[in-house]
This record gives sequence, structure tokens and C-alpha cells, in this order.
Amino acid sequence: MTVATAPRSAEVPASERSPTGTESPAPSAEICIQEIHRNNGRALLRFLRSLVSSDSAHTAEDLVQETMLRAWRSLDAVPIEPESQRRWLFTVARRLAIDAYRKRQSRPAEISLVDTEPVGVGSEAAETVIAKLTLQQAIAGLSPAHRSVLVELHVKGNSLEQAAARLGVPVGTVKSRAHYAMKFLREALDGTEAFRR
Repeated sequence: MTVATAPRSAEVPASERSPTGTESPAPSAEICIQEIHRNNGRALLRFLRSLVSSDSAHTAEDLVQETMLRAWRSLDAVPIEPESQRRWLFTVARRLAIDAYRKRQSRPAEISLVDTEPVGVGSEAAETVIAKLTLQQAIAGLSPAHRSVLVELHVKGNSLEQAAARLGVPVGTVKSRAHYAMKFLREALDGTEAFRR
């Protein structure tokens, strides 16, 4: 089987041939994209940083890379003239930024691992139940005299004088019992040695 081949000069576009008709060395895709990046990379990064939120600078850098990747994949579509080339790159970059924004809006918000706090052993509901049970046990541990003073002051909302009159004790006794009852409850809730009667 034979394959017909055209003359070498027909394979090379006219823009890459010298005026004499011979081939001029064509720049490789790698060299072209390096030149495009060198001429436009910083301007693209500044442009994209203005489009994305300030706390996601890495997103702007990713978008510059994606823009350059698109330029490399479509190297024949990238204009050669510097101004047209920059407009083409900025259009691609702007569209990529819009797509990235839309993608972020359609999924849950991202959080940084630095911002998160470690989760405790139990949930808040469990902690609340434990605190409630501890408080009930501590109140049950109070003497009836101390408990009745707390009920008069904190549950019924009576003043010291009203509580003293209802309990038939002096105001100083109500103050003393309230003080020691609260101290006992604090120690019980803190897990320290409980008040000894």
C-alpha cells in the first residue's frame, strides 16, 4: 500500500514559510504558551483577583491556570496581535470566573479546616441532659431547710423579707441558708467536693 505525500512546502502554512518559500522554524506550542503567559499572566491574575472574593486568592490562580490551559488547547484560535490576544484571554478568564461562581452557588458553602473547632465527645443535647440530672441530684442532696429557702427566693421570686416571714426565720438565716445552698449547688455542678451539712 502506498501513501501519496504532498510536497513539504504544501504542509506548512504560508505564514510560517519564509518569503523565499522555504520553511522557517515554527515556534512550538510550548514556546507560544510561555510567551502568552509571560505577556498576560500578571494582568490576568490581577483581573481575576478583582472578580473573585478576597479570601480565595487561590481561586484566581486556579482560574489563570485554566485560562492558559484553554489557550493551549485552542492555540490556533488565540489571536497573534497582543491587544486582541489579551482581549481573548480576558474573555475566557471572565467566563471561567462566572462558571466558578455559579458552581460555588450551587453547592454547599466551603469552610476551611482552620476555622472549624473539634467536635466534643458529646452533643449539646447530651450535655444539657447531664447538667439537668446533676442539678436535680444536687437539689435532692440539700437539706429541707436549704431547699425551702431556694424555692422561696428563686422559684417563687419572693424577697428576703417575704421568704423569712413565710418560713418563720430571721432574714439573716435566710441569707445564710441561701448562700450555703448556692455554694453546695455550685460545687455539685463543678464536680468538686460537695457542701457538707
